[in-house]
Amino acid sequence: MGSIEPPRFSEMNQELDYDVLIIGAGLSGIYSIYKMRQLGLRAKVIEAASDVGGTWYWNRYPGARFDSESYSYNFSSKFSQELLDEWSWSEHFASQPETLRYCEFICDKFDLRRDMQFDTRVVSAHFQDDTNSWRLTDEKGGQYTSRFLITCIGILNNYTLPNIPGVSNFKGESFHTARWPHEAVNFKDKRVGVIGTGATGIQAIQEIAKTAGHLTVFQRTPNWSMPLRNEPITPDAMEEIRSRYPEIFQTCAESWAGFMYISDKRPTLSVSAEERERFWEELYAKRGFSKWLSNFADINTDKEANALFSEFVANKIRERVKDPVTAETLIPKCHGFGTKRVPMESGYFETYNQPNVRLVDVKKDPIECVTETGIQTGVENFELDVIVFATGFDAITGSFTAMDFRGVKGVKLSDRWVEGPRTHLGLFVEGFPNMTMVMGPHQMFGNIPRSIEYAVGWVARFIEFCRDNGITFAGTNQENVLKWTEHVHSCATGLLANDVDSWMTGINKNLAHKQKRIIARYQGSAPGYRERAEDVASRNYVDLVLA
Repeated sequence: MGSIEPPRFSEMNQELDYDVLIIGAGLSGIYSIYKMRQLGLRAKVIEAASDVGGTWYWNRYPGARFDSESYSYNFSSKFSQELLDEWSWSEHFASQPETLRYCEFICDKFDLRRDMQFDTRVVSAHFQDDTNSWRLTDEKGGQYTSRFLITCIGILNNYTLPNIPGVSNFKGESFHTARWPHEAVNFKDKRVGVIGTGATGIQAIQEIAKTAGHLTVFQRTPNWSMPLRNEPITPDAMEEIRSRYPEIFQTCAESWAGFMYISDKRPTLSVSAEERERFWEELYAKRGFSKWLSNFADINTDKEANALFSEFVANKIRERVKDPVTAETLIPKCHGFGTKRVPMESGYFETYNQPNVRLVDVKKDPIECVTETGIQTGVENFELDVIVFATGFDAITGSFTAMDFRGVKGVKLSDRWVEGPRTHLGLFVEGFPNMTMVMGPHQMFGNIPRSIEYAVGWVARFIEFCRDNGITFAGTNQENVLKWTEHVHSCATGLLANDVDSWMTGINKNLAHKQKRIIARYQGSAPGYRERAEDVASRNYVDLVLA
């Protein structure tokens, strides 16, 4: 007796608007719609912004740019060799406008916008038990149905204002860096205040200080930061880089977090003080994250090793900042180097040598409130014309809790994750079938496009398998989630970063509600992550719940 061929995917979904809906038109959404189109599926991207780009659409603040090399950030030949051949970068670390042009270039080249809907903010995504489908609702009441849902909503999306009284009272100009206006903001001869000295604040402060009449930086927690050493890329240099793309992507594939750097396996304390110093000076002179990611690996796990390198960086700050009191204020005392996300800078510390720049330590003199005319601390009133909020995001899980996700029998995602995120492979959530997450919690982040490329490729193969086998219900179970979450937590054991409050551990002190430290990202190696995900795929997804 011959086998019965399953019904065609389009027939199974004929009562639905789409086979696949994708939330978000950043790099994840761009690649996802490209792959869904390759599979011949009816798919649409729904995006809150007016165009593509995601992070690079919203974050237009002065100084916004990559701090990983441009040519390790773009998509590889797994997406398109033509794209690699045609696109040229102008800098080793591209600025926001150039990165946004890259996103637009991809969409123009492959005509992807025709399957995208902009200016549409999704407020809810509910699984429909009776049809094994998803129903999305936007803020205007529009509804969209599909068999599968791919979330491409980013890890730094749901921005936060500081938990300070009177934030909305200020009568001057005010901007959050994550929602910067499209037109240029003029700081000339103006009194500007910046709240926040994370990666975004560091980039913005350097640029604003160049033209502001006076800049006051309100710092709660100082950050370790290292020289970016950016340079233009000449056409000849770009051709040389293009010839090395196979080597570059291979190094990224072999590295711990998808970057162009491999760590030094020698224990820090196994070499002499003189050799350590020489090695660190060599690293310090190099561009980008090499100073962190090509360093001795145990600076991330050994407190003594970390303290030694932290002191090396602290001495560099002392050399660069003229006023000793200001220098000490800029040196972190509550966390070691690399235990928070390390920003790269181009003259940040020298900014505080300028006569028009003042640093205010709000741990010593806390901000009491924002007034109509500026900022009031415990002992001083600062009259300002402009306030810039570089106060970060409700990171990783915040993008999900900002929407009303409901799974089987109406279970809320926020309830499922009340004790922190629980996932399988960082791709699936128990009780949320037919939904996959690209750059969701418990996935490998690192060099984001490298992670996106793998995650989208894996999801596309999975949906193709479901299509070819007539599967209309695809999810995971509690056993898988428990095993994966335990594995994620075990990978984090011993890392100094997990002892520190930061967005990487689920803490943003700008949020009014009390938060607890969580393990929100996969901190094992990228090759290790891919090996486990490939194991599931190679066995035809038998670990999953398929029907």
